[in-house]
Amino acid sequence: MSFVDTYNKLPEEKSALLKKFERLISPADRSQLEAMAAKSQKLTQQNFGKTMRLFAPLYVSNECVNNCSYCGFSRDNAILRTTLTIDQVVTEAKHLYGLGFRNILLVAGEHPKFVSEGYLQDCIDAIKSFIPTIAIEVGPMEDHQYGELVDHGAEGLIVYQETYVRETYSKLHTAGPKKKFDWRLECPERAYAGGFRRIGIGALFGLAPWRQEAIALAAHLEYLYKHCWKASFSVAFPRMRPYAGNYQYTPNPDLFLNDHTLVQLIFAFRICFPQVNIVLSTREPATLRDSLIPLGITHMSAGSQTEPGGYTGAGSDDLHLTVKGRRVEIDTPTSCQKATEQFTIDDKRSPAEVAETIKLRGYEPVWKDWDEAILR
Repeated sequence: MSFVDTYNKLPEEKSALLKKFERLISPADRSQLEAMAAKSQKLTQQNFGKTMRLFAPLYVSNECVNNCSYCGFSRDNAILRTTLTIDQVVTEAKHLYGLGFRNILLVAGEHPKFVSEGYLQDCIDAIKSFIPTIAIEVGPMEDHQYGELVDHGAEGLIVYQETYVRETYSKLHTAGPKKKFDWRLECPERAYAGGFRRIGIGALFGLAPWRQEAIALAAHLEYLYKHCWKASFSVAFPRMRPYAGNYQYTPNPDLFLNDHTLVQLIFAFRICFPQVNIVLSTREPATLRDSLIPLGITHMSAGSQTEPGGYTGAGSDDLHLTVKGRRVEIDTPTSCQKATEQFTIDDKRSPAEVAETIKLRGYEPVWKDWDEAILR
């Protein structure tokens, strides 16, 4: 049995917790939202104190074999691509270390030719001496492959289902291994079996009706808490952002998660899942992120770049196109060229500026919450 079995019974079969969650994401007026905000704030402080954990994504490759209609890295997009060497990954990681980060998320497209067997393990080995918390966000793997990454020092895994609506998923994923909806849906369970103890899930809001996405995401989280109870979990609600390829979707209010409903969704998850970590990335505007610091968020990225080499320019000397899985050289890159980003960010403040804002709100920015020495 896996979450696929539970998913296939939605929406006919819902637990009492899911029915409560569904009520909390029903249309709410200002007074109802304020009451939810107060409860969310109280529960967050009870479980996490007045802290905010900071992390940064480190993109190591934007090569990908999947065709995903909404993603800048999609296989058929004619973008500038590169895969960082291990030394270049170290250069990027040391830059982030200098900014204060001790929690880094390694991100890569799914391409076994470029992000080959052993590459991620080598990346982890190269930075784990000075980055104590390393997570990955890459293509789904088998249990034993996750186990190898854990053995090398990876601690967390992030995998977003993108959309929990099977029909929409099939329409948007037209080529590549990512077409397998159930395989991706079971990814957190395989990661848990492989030894990961921090697992993050989410949906990319804007692809399908947001309430349907939210209920399925809540059902997934409830399942993981019951069946993978030794792990801690995070949840995120990224909203569509502009990117290479310019995926267009109908501006339907049933799909679009506006600020009001995003905030309500955060409160609903906090009330139903008091101990879940909730992530708000630099996709969102600074004013919105700042206002949510005391109201339910526990993790923030800061100063993010969403292309390989985005922090130091590493890898810009090896820019190329990839056509039908084969590398295609381009004219000599100019000094201003860089690899194409996965999507644009909104909050462009430096990590120091974000940390200072967190302090001004009466919270403590946490750059590091784990060290191997704890086990000694």
